[in-house]
Amino acid sequence: MTILKHEIRRNVKTLIIWTTCVGFICFSCLMLFHSLEDTMEEMAGAYAQMGAFSAALGLDRLNIGTPEGFYATEIALIFAIGGAMFAAMTGAGIVAKEEEGHTAEFLCTLPFGRKQILLSKYAAMVLLIMFFQAVCLLWIAAGFAGIGVFLEKDSFFLYHAMQFLMQLEVGSICFLISAVCKKRQIGMALGFSVLLYLADLLCRAIPDLERLKYLTPFYFSNAADLFTNKSADIEMAVISLAVTAVCLTAAAFVYEKRDLAS
Repeated sequence: MTILKHEIRRNVKTLIIWTTCVGFICFSCLMLFHSLEDTMEEMAGAYAQMGAFSAALGLDRLNIGTPEGFYATEIALIFAIGGAMFAAMTGAGIVAKEEEGHTAEFLCTLPFGRKQILLSKYAAMVLLIMFFQAVCLLWIAAGFAGIGVFLEKDSFFLYHAMQFLMQLEVGSICFLISAVCKKRQIGMALGFSVLLYLADLLCRAIPDLERLKYLTPFYFSNAADLFTNKSADIEMAVISLAVTAVCLTAAAFVYEKRDLAS
C-alpha cells in the first residue's frame, strides 16, 4: 500500500496534464458539434464513398452528421489514441525509473519482496488508467450536457469498457518492457501505441492484412464497430485479457531474476 500511494502521488502531475489535454480536446470538439452540424450533413455522403478510407474510420457505417456518428468517428479517435499513449507512457516508466534514478537498491532494502513491489507498481498503473478514464468521462459528459445531447448509454459505456481493456493491455506490454529495461523507454512506448493504431487502420483498409487485428487492441475497442454492432467481440477481448495476464506474469518473473543496477 505504501508503494502504491507513492506511485500515485508521483504520477499525479502527469495524470492531470493528460486528462486535461485529452478531456478538454474532447469537450471542445463536442461543443463545436451544432456549429458544424449542417456542414457535416453535407459531407457525410462524400465521406461514405471514400472506399477503404471510409471503411477504416467507420464512415461507411455511421453518419458523421449525427451525435453518435460524430462521437464514434471523431471524439473517440482522440480519446483512443490519447488514452493508449497515456497508458503506454505510464507503464513504460513506472518500474524502469528506479534503476534510471539509482533508487532500485534503496527500494529493495525496504521490507517488501520484489514481487510485492512489482504488483504494487502494477496496481498503481491500473488505478492511474482508471482515473484517466473517469476524469475524461467527466469532460465528455460536460460536453454532451453543453450541447444538450446524450448518446444511448449502453453503447457508450460498452465503448469505454473496451477502451479500458485496450489501455490496460497497452500499459501491461509497456510495463513488461519497463521491468526488462534499465531506463525508461518513453519515446518507444508512445511510438508503439501509435503503431498499434496504424495496424488497426491497415487491417481494416487492406483485406490481405486482416490478421493484423489479432496484434492490435485498437481493433476490438473500435468505436465505429461497437456503436454499430451494439456488442463487443468477446474472442478479441479474451485475447486482450490473456495478453495482459501474460505480460504481468512475465514482468514478475523477469524482475525477480534480474540483477538491478544500484
